[in-house]
Amino acid sequence: MLWCDGRLVEGGTLPFDMGDRGLLLGDGVFDTALAVQGRIAFETAHIDRLVAAAATLGYPADPERIRAAMRALAEGLPLAAIRTTLTRGSGPRGLAPPAEPAPFLFASAAPARPGLFFAPLRLLPTAIARNETSPAARLKTLGYLDAVLAARAAAAAGFDEALFRNTRGRVACAGTGNLFAWIGDALVTPPAEEGVLPGIVRAEILSRIAPGLGLAVEERPLLPSELERAEAVFVTNSLRLIAPVAAIGTTTYDSAGHATVRRLSDGLRAAVAASCGVAPDAVTP
Repeated sequence: MLWCDGRLVEGGTLPFDMGDRGLLLGDGVFDTALAVQGRIAFETAHIDRLVAAAATLGYPADPERIRAAMRALAEGLPLAAIRTTLTRGSGPRGLAPPAEPAPFLFASAAPARPGLFFAPLRLLPTAIARNETSPAARLKTLGYLDAVLAARAAAAAGFDEALFRNTRGRVACAGTGNLFAWIGDALVTPPAEEGVLPGIVRAEILSRIAPGLGLAVEERPLLPSELERAEAVFVTNSLRLIAPVAAIGTTTYDSAGHATVRRLSDGLRAAVAASCGVAPDAVTP
């Protein structure tokens, strides 16, 4: 199901302007959200981030139009992934953006798999570096080719996801999510300045769930050698929620059995359920 220009469209095809800068230059941003029983988890946070990303790129986004698109697609669906895309729209040939952009907004819905929630992952470090000097590293832009290539290589080697380091060799993130490690007595995650997208679930853990559990949290640069010694590692995103990491290359972890990861998973499950107005068992693997 698609949403475009204020209406729902059956199927997966829309008319598209062949001069759209999102298509030609990757000049656009997107968001992926989880919908449970017709409600968007952490809806306002998703909308705010998409609006802020468009503002960073220099064009406007209407938050109420985004909200309408997401809600129209989520309505009546028990469990869905909602992707909302906003491009700068069409423009003249070349790199210079139009003086008065006309952004193009469209969105889609697809069934979400309950088995994806809290499922373990095996990560393969990639030689492709995350560029922490690029503003795009902190936005969900349409240019995802590095992640696509790293994911293909990881799958070919028998892994589930790629692990990115930045140009300084420090840990950045997974291909489609933020990374956390339990080191000593603290939950550690790289800050946005390391080339990290500030994820919605990441923010929920940092601002509410971990403090609510009395856990110490550190946003700081993370070295690969520290990650090897971590007691537990996990990846977060809006569809996986918390994915315990079972291995990074040849280093193995019992992240799924770690007490802190379990407590955080229970806390996130409750937060998603509360956000969507459903019982916690609706967010069960």
